[in-house]
Amino acid sequence: MSSGVDVRRRPGIWSYFSFNSGPRRRTSVSLPRVNTNNSDDDPFEKPDRHRRTNSAGFMTDYKGGVMNQGQRMRYLKTGGIIAFVLLILYFVAPHDAIARVPSPGGGGKGQTAAEGAETSKCERSYSKEKPLIQYALMIDAGSTGSRIHVYKFNNCGPTPELESEVFEMTAKKEGGSGLSSYKADAEGAAQSLDVLMEVAVKNVPPAYQGCTPVAVKATAGLRKLGEAMSDAILKAVRNRLETKFPFPVVAEEKGGVQVMDGKDEGVYAWITANYLLGKIGGPDKSPTAAVLDLGGGSTQIVFEPTFKDSPHGGMPEKLAPGDHKYELDFGGRHFELYQHSYLGYGLMEARNNLHVAVLNSVYEQNKASESKAWLEKPIVNPCIAPRMSKEVQVMLPQGHILGASVSVNMTGPAEGSPALCRSFAEKTLEKDAECKLAPCAFRGVHQPSFEKTFAREDVYLFSYFYDRTQPLGMPESFSLDELKDLTNRVCHGEGAWDVFESVPDAMTELRDRPEWCLDLNFQLALLHTGYEMPINREVKIAKKIKGNELGWCLGASLPLLSQESGWKCKVREVQ
Repeated sequence: MSSGVDVRRRPGIWSYFSFNSGPRRRTSVSLPRVNTNNSDDDPFEKPDRHRRTNSAGFMTDYKGGVMNQGQRMRYLKTGGIIAFVLLILYFVAPHDAIARVPSPGGGGKGQTAAEGAETSKCERSYSKEKPLIQYALMIDAGSTGSRIHVYKFNNCGPTPELESEVFEMTAKKEGGSGLSSYKADAEGAAQSLDVLMEVAVKNVPPAYQGCTPVAVKATAGLRKLGEAMSDAILKAVRNRLETKFPFPVVAEEKGGVQVMDGKDEGVYAWITANYLLGKIGGPDKSPTAAVLDLGGGSTQIVFEPTFKDSPHGGMPEKLAPGDHKYELDFGGRHFELYQHSYLGYGLMEARNNLHVAVLNSVYEQNKASESKAWLEKPIVNPCIAPRMSKEVQVMLPQGHILGASVSVNMTGPAEGSPALCRSFAEKTLEKDAECKLAPCAFRGVHQPSFEKTFAREDVYLFSYFYDRTQPLGMPESFSLDELKDLTNRVCHGEGAWDVFESVPDAMTELRDRPEWCLDLNFQLALLHTGYEMPINREVKIAKKIKGNELGWCLGASLPLLSQESGWKCKVREVQ
């Protein structure tokens, strides 16, 4: 029921703002003209009744005043509400909108460096729980020689930063200078590391030596000696390090002095490269690089394949379980890596494998004869450069009809034949071996497709990959097709080597090493045929990143910075 009173709702605050995207449309309406002077129609109308006047009446003035006062009140209330909201925001919002990053040194609460180990990066460690400076020693007891890496780290930030590295290796000698070259002479093998440990004593300040762990990791060479000989050498090495030098040796149960598993060797190399590249250990989740390492006795491949649930796409399946799968937690991230170590496919072993393949081929042509006179003649080997030759001691597989080994003269053909050499290299890869879990690389070993699961990320080649390409002038990055061109030129002999005259020492290298053609063909076969990389795939070679040596050693040394890795200080830790 109507009360007879016109009650009007007061406009809300949002009625003062327009949300239209354009100007309000104007509407014009034409009305019929009305004659306001009706005196002619009504003779009784007063003459001044419809006359216009310039003065407003009392009610008009009153209404206008009331309306103006109401508008002023609404504006005042609106302004008050806005001021109130701004006041609340002032007290609630942070006064400094810039996120502050803790300064190095943990706000001045961390530890300082002892004399002789100062760093220019910061004055105190990020955390008071960690020393500002730490050292770690890693000895790589490889098949061709032993090497020591003396690492210096600072803890200016939450993640240890590699500040410097000192690298030294044992002198080369005939037959190699690695631990395995001493065979039954275990004490002689242990003493061969003295020259390396003296480098550590010289470069680690005395105040830090008692808390600088040392570990020794032997690789493919010692694996081939057999368990009895290798165990005797490892025990002699541990005893000498513990009794002759001031550094704590990592405990036996933590693998302080051991023959390293091939899969660990590859994964540690992967950690080294990606740590130095800044792809792991930092706040960013960057795509990681693949690492392919070619040693003397074995070769390793490690990469992080991408599948359907990966942002980079790939095959619609996950990495199958098996020995090839390596799960790693590092720097706050979880990685599922593919890895495999091929024992017997390092470059020195590959040379012997190719010589055996050539020798077997020649034997098949001469086996009808009971005489072995053909072994005394030069054997034409397409993997030797034209008009070059080399006396080779070929180690034969167990039970071979020619015995345990033969010494022959391998001579290059009259004209180079790189394709024929590569054919022998591919035979050694055993691509026809049974593949129980497809897809496979070679020797029946499962490997996710490089082309489908690792199509765009960086591929780094280390060790002999670098040593056989960089001296001939290859850039830091090149395609497999360009590697093939280099191989073809090298295999055609000195008549095609004029292009190398502008590369320092390249001609000397080529003339002193008849097996350059073999080495390059094996690398090409391994990458393209073995691992099935596309011929146009770009790869990178490196010996150092940011001035630091590549390989597995740094990756294996990073865990040693924690005493939970199996060592205790020999003296009171420096504060």
